Amino acid sequence: MRQLALALVVSAVTAAVYGPIALLWWRRARIRSRTLRLVAAVELEPYHMALLRQEATEAAAAELVLGGYLRIDEEGAAFLTEQGRDPARTPAHPMPAALLEALRRHDPEPVSLGWIDWCDAGYVERRGAYRSERDALLPELPRMPDGAGNRFLACCSCVGIVLVMFLWVLASALLVTGRPHGLREWACAVVAALGLSALLTAEKAGRVVRERTDCGDPLGDLVRSEPHPAFAALDEEQRALVLLSLGDRHTCRGADTVVHEEAGDEGDEWLDDKVWWEDAYEYRAADEDESEQAGDASSG
Repeated sequence: MRQLALALVVSAVTAAVYGPIALLWWRRARIRSRTLRLVAAVELEPYHMALLRQEATEAAAAELVLGGYLRIDEEGAAFLTEQGRDPARTPAHPMPAALLEALRRHDPEPVSLGWIDWCDAGYVERRGAYRSERDALLPELPRMPDGAGNRFLACCSCVGIVLVMFLWVLASALLVTGRPHGLREWACAVVAALGLSALLTAEKAGRVVRERTDCGDPLGDLVRSEPHPAFAALDEEQRALVLLSLGDRHTCRGADTVVHEEAGDEGDEWLDDKVWWEDAYEYRAADEDESEQAGDASSG
């Protein structure tokens, strides 16, 4: 009789524990399948992929370099060519066209691509508008349920784990201390023992479900699958110059008349011969000489 009761109770608890795990598997598998299907149907434009990787400016600069609109010197300063200054010649895509327009605002003075990428309001606005337009075409991917942030569910899980462990210890003690008699009681004892063993692996089973139904970041994998064609077409020297100019966020001598240069040794040459109080003394002495000359003139 004891073995039958234990088999029924343990079987019921095991079903109650594995039922949500099976439901979680079914739900996550459906979401994973739907997510992969939506991502497989996405057709990302190369510049949109570059934007999602934060590489749109270097891709646009690469296209301008390949098209003969732009040249970059060894210090990372960008200059327009004669073709780049021609208002009748503009790239068809809005991203390199926006970058070319920003460069023309600073022409003929040099400017770094990094300064335009961070500080040119017109270029930043057009880049943001293009991204908003393209992001609106992306499908809304379903969210994978993980229970994170749900305090009520977390509390219920903790209470459930405590109750299940208490039942497991009690059922194990009753199963070990009672000797079955007959085939029926032995069968019930085996069922109870299998149920208790299954309860021990419930946490591992839930972890396996999450691992096997996790779809990762399929959209991010698609975005990172290949570089922009224009940037990939550059040779090593051109690619290094584009990255050098993009990493410089301070060089600007264009229409905004902003100059950011590090002070060299020449700016501190006056410190080698005098200190501030000597300079102040000279100004004071000059003022006194002027006042004495003025007094002599008035007395004369």
